[in-house]
Amino acid sequence: MTLEEYYELIKPYTDAMNLILTRLGIMDHDTYEKEDFRPIHSITNRIKEKESIENKLRKKGSSGSVPDAKALLKDIAGIRVVCFFEQDIRHLVGSLKKQADLILIREKDYIKTPKPNGYRSYHIIVGVPTYYMNSMEYYPVEIQFRTISMDLWAAMEHRICYKAQPFNEIEMRNAFRQYSEILEKMEKSFEVYSENNEVSV
Repeated sequence: MTLEEYYELIKPYTDAMNLILTRLGIMDHDTYEKEDFRPIHSITNRIKEKESIENKLRKKGSSGSVPDAKALLKDIAGIRVVCFFEQDIRHLVGSLKKQADLILIREKDYIKTPKPNGYRSYHIIVGVPTYYMNSMEYYPVEIQFRTISMDLWAAMEHRICYKAQPFNEIEMRNAFRQYSEILEKMEKSFEVYSENNEVSV
């Protein structure tokens, strides 16, 4: 894949991602009745780099062509939404799934069913209609929803477990699973306080 082909490839994915970012911004101030109760803490987004696309295609046995990238990869455009609580994630995901022009491609609920190492998150891939002068095509955008505690856990786990460290790998993964459970309990406690505060306001 040449550099020119890469930039041509990512244009519609960037457009699709920006459309979802706009909708998330609207949903952030429209989810709850009270202005100061917004569900989203932060949003980050990215388009996969050329080298990352080529490496992933290589692992899939592809030569790295543009048609293969479009056919095989669903995460060229990615958004990470960090919310305060799990209920915020449920509200946002539910709202996205109700939008008739979006196509649900795939979803994985790692909150209800965490990974063995304790990873918790909600992944959803939606097909976004992208319109041009004489055509329309759906492009996938992957959205990862996490709470603040889930994001903290994931950042620490990536920093420690994916680097060469003088630790017993099994011991560390067991420890991180326990940390995940502790953070989940803390988060649910904070959520109770938040709900009580909302009722009393």
